[in-house]
Amino acid sequence: MEIERKYLIERSKIPFDPTDYPCRRIEQGYLCTEPVVRIRRDNDDYYLTYKSKGLMVREEYNLPLTPEAYSHMIGKVDGHLITKNRYVIPLENGLHIELDFFSGFLEGTIFAEVEFPDEDSANAFQPPSWFGEDVTCSARYQNSTLSKL
Repeated sequence: MEIERKYLIERSKIPFDPTDYPCRRIEQGYLCTEPVVRIRRDNDDYYLTYKSKGLMVREEYNLPLTPEAYSHMIGKVDGHLITKNRYVIPLENGLHIELDFFSGFLEGTIFAEVEFPDEDSANAFQPPSWFGEDVTCSARYQNSTLSKL
């Protein structure tokens, strides 16, 4: 189960240097968007992911892929390949911010995502003051939708 909230971020409002935190290079593409079937390279790890319908709460299953299987499937991606740098910033209570800086056709787009252990925690979350608009409940800002721009 994935329970997360997502926010638009303005670069000028980030009150720290993201490069002071761990970074992962992510490349992902969608084989299908209804339901969501995604392939992802996360540094040197490769996954096939299924996500059910939903916005803040949805089922998510990750299956490992070999680099060869990923390379085979990358040619079958529907829409654009998404590339981003993800910085992981700790918050209180064991939570963390996944701060995504997109490149390529989404250059300049920045999202912050926070994953939660349960819906009550997600609903009670008070975002830092530098977070922008909460776009959790807008399908327009899901990566699977953005890949079709």
